[in-house]
Amino acid sequence: MKAKVLNFRQGRRTQRTNQLLLSVEDVDSRGAASKLVGRKIVWKTKSGKEIAGKIAGAHGNNGVVRARFSRGVSGEVLGKELELKE
Repeated sequence: MKAKVLNFRQGRRTQRTNQLLLSVEDVDSRGAASKLVGRKIVWKTKSGKEIAGKIAGAHGNNGVVRARFSRGVSGEVLGKELELKE
């Protein structure tokens, strides 16, 4: 499955670079997004390095999910597609 990065999770004055908001293909409801919690997500950098994270929960009611990484990811990930593992 593929997931597209929408943005970092952010507040009014803060931006959490270790948490991303993702739009997963064929997921359009909170219930379907909740079933993905706990699955691994992988981002391959241009240099071939793989950075892994985990889906932490649903964000809103339209199927967007939050992914948490152990450390912050760079801004070049915005708009890219990530691989959702089984």
